[in-house]
Amino acid sequence: MLEYLLIKSESDFTEKLSREEYVDFLFTHLERFGDPKKDINACIDYAFSDSEYAGGFCLAAFYEGKMAGALIMNDTGMKGYIPENILVYVAVDGSLRGKGLGRQIVEKAISMAEGNVKLHVEYDNPAKRLYERIGFKSKYAEMRYDK
Repeated sequence: MLEYLLIKSESDFTEKLSREEYVDFLFTHLERFGDPKKDINACIDYAFSDSEYAGGFCLAAFYEGKMAGALIMNDTGMKGYIPENILVYVAVDGSLRGKGLGRQIVEKAISMAEGNVKLHVEYDNPAKRLYERIGFKSKYAEMRYDK
């Protein structure tokens, strides 16, 4: 059974789990689907923002006393045509995959989020099948223009 630590502000990090350890966990276990640590930190800053159009939360999951997973959910500041929440990062310790922990973490976060949830997943990411089993549906192909 997973135990969860909800992190909604900087002060919610504890001796049990520092922000640096949390970021390191995501950076390590997102593997090739991850981002640089500065981007993960920016995502956490956004989640902790008290702006009217920002916010969200971080979730840490522990299995048998060991950190097993991490997730960051950001508010989009929108409603209706864009879901209210975006699941930005979710990672499970590579040595614990295949036990259903990723599903439990995502479902816990969905239950905690107010409103609908979207996420972006690369087509070749094995987690895509998990998201589909949970009930996520492909609606759009994301396209980006980088300046």
